[in-house]
Amino acid sequence: SENYVIRWASTGVPQDIELLNNLKAVFTDLGSKDLKRERLFLVCQIIRVGRMDLRETYSRKLSTGLRRPFGISVMDITDITKGKCESDEDKQHFIPVHLAAADNDFLHNMIRKAVEGKDINHKGQGFWVSLKMLWGDLSQARKDHPHLVDRSTVVARKLGYPEVIMPGKQGDVRNDIYLTLVQGEFDKGNKKTQKNVEVTVCVCDESGSVVQNVIYHGVGDKPVSEYRSVVYYQQRHQRWMETVKIAVPIEDVHKTHLRFTFRHRSSSDSKDKSERIFSMAFVKLMRPDGTTLRDGEHDLVLYKGDSRKLEDADAYLTLPSVRNLSEPKLLSGSSFRVSGGASGLTMSSRDSFQISTLICSTKLTQNVNLLGLLKWRSKPSLLSRNLQKLMNVDGGEVIKFLQDTLDALFSIMMENSDTDVYDTLVFDALVFIVGLVADRKFQHFNAVLEAYIRQHFSATLAYKKLISVLTQYVDHVSRGEPCELLMRTFKALEYIFKFIVRSRHLFAQLYEGKETAEFQCSLRQFFLSLNQLMKSPLEGPTLLSQ
Repeated sequence: SENYVIRWASTGVPQDIELLNNLKAVFTDLGSKDLKRERLFLVCQIIRVGRMDLRETYSRKLSTGLRRPFGISVMDITDITKGKCESDEDKQHFIPVHLAAADNDFLHNMIRKAVEGKDINHKGQGFWVSLKMLWGDLSQARKDHPHLVDRSTVVARKLGYPEVIMPGKQGDVRNDIYLTLVQGEFDKGNKKTQKNVEVTVCVCDESGSVVQNVIYHGVGDKPVSEYRSVVYYQQRHQRWMETVKIAVPIEDVHKTHLRFTFRHRSSSDSKDKSERIFSMAFVKLMRPDGTTLRDGEHDLVLYKGDSRKLEDADAYLTLPSVRNLSEPKLLSGSSFRVSGGASGLTMSSRDSFQISTLICSTKLTQNVNLLGLLKWRSKPSLLSRNLQKLMNVDGGEVIKFLQDTLDALFSIMMENSDTDVYDTLVFDALVFIVGLVADRKFQHFNAVLEAYIRQHFSATLAYKKLISVLTQYVDHVSRGEPCELLMRTFKALEYIFKFIVRSRHLFAQLYEGKETAEFQCSLRQFFLSLNQLMKSPLEGPTLLSQ
C-alpha cells in the first residue's frame, strides 16, 4: 500500500502538535485476493533525520538533515484481516522496534528478516497501535464509523487498482505514478572508502525546470519538489526499496521526466558543502508512441560529467536513459563518451542504478492498441485496424478504461452516422466488452456498465445502427453463412438491448417521440429474422445458433 507518514519530533510528540492522540489512517481497496493472501503485515520504517552518526560529538561542525536508517517494526495482521481475531479500536497492540545496528542494515532486509520471524533484539522499544477491520467502500466506512473515519483520517491507497473502478466524475479518476528506488552500486572512485550515496529525485519538464510539489513521501504528508533517499554509510552496494508517489497533471505527463542525481554526503559540514553531484540518471514518463512508461524494473544509464551539465536537460534528454539488455557488459571500471560529444557527458558502466515503476492511471494506458482507439480522431485512417486490434488488448486494461473505451466506440458511431463502414466493427467491439464484463474475473464491473448506460451514455443514433447489425448477423446465419460472432452476440444480448432501449429513449426525448414507427418497424424486422432463424432446417452454423 501507500505509506502513511508521521513526522515525529525529538521532543517525543508529533511535529504537528494537533495530531497528538489523533494519528489515524485508513488503508483502502483491500480486495478478496488480498484477504486470501497467506499472510499480511503492518510494516513501519523509522528514518532518523539529523547528523550521520548519533555517537559523533559536537567537537566539529557536522552536516545535518541527513535521512538515516533507524529501525523497523512488523506486525502480522493476518488473523485480524481474516476475522479469526476480533479487531477492536479500544484494544492496543505493542509492536517492537528492531534497531539498525550495523552500517549495512538496509531497512528492506531488516523487514524481510522480521517477516521471516527471525528473532531480533528490540530492547523493549516499540509503539502501540489499535486496529479495526472496516468492511465496504470508503463512503460506507465513513457512514458506519464516523468516529474513526472523519476529516482528519488520512486515506492510504493500494499500490494498484481496486477490484471495481467506478466511472464518471464521482468515480475513481486516478493518475498516480509510484516510483521505487530499488538499488544501486557505486565505485568509490578516488576516495579511500566507499561513498555515502544520497539519491535526489525530482520531476522536470522539457527544459529541465523542476516541477514543484508533485512528489509525496506518503499520505498524511505535504507534497515536495524533490525527494532525498536514506543515506547508508560507506556501502558499495545500496538497497533502498523506498517508494514515493508522483502526481503529475494528466495533460503534463507527455512532457515530463524523472531526474535522479547522486551525491556523496560527508559527516563534516564543510566537506559536505563542497561535494558536487557525481552522477545522473533520467527516465521519461511517456514513450514516443504515446503510451506510458512500462510497469516494472528499469535499469537506468548513469552519466558522469560537469555537475552543471548533469542538470542541463538540453545535454541529456536526447541520450539513452535505459540500459539495453542486449548490450555486452563493459569491463568493470570503464566508461565511454556518449556519441555526439557536444553533450559533454560520459556514460558509466562502473556504477549501476535500478528503479521500479507502477502506474495507476484511469486516463493513461500502457497499451498501444488501446491508445490507438482512444485517440482515434488523431489518425482516422487507422480506425478500422485499431477497432480490430481492440480484441487483442488484455481484458484488464480495457476494463480499467471502460468508460473511455465505450465513449470512443459510440463517438465513432455518432460521428459516422451517414455511413455504415464502421458499424460492424464497433458492434463487434461492444460485444467483446460486454463479454469481458460477463467473465467471472470482471463480474464486479456489471454495476459499472449499468451505471454507464444509466448516467453517461448519450449516443442518440446508436439504436438504429445496433439493431441493423444485429439483424444482419441473424440473417446471415439463417442463410447458413458462418457467423462466429453471433454466438457471442447472443450472450451479450441483454446489454445490447439495454443500449438500444436507452439510445431510443434519449432520441425520443430529444426529438419529441419522432421516428417511433420506424423504430417499431426495425424491431419487428429483427424478431421476424429471429423467427426465420429458428424455423430454418439448415445445419452447420444455423443449427449451432438455434
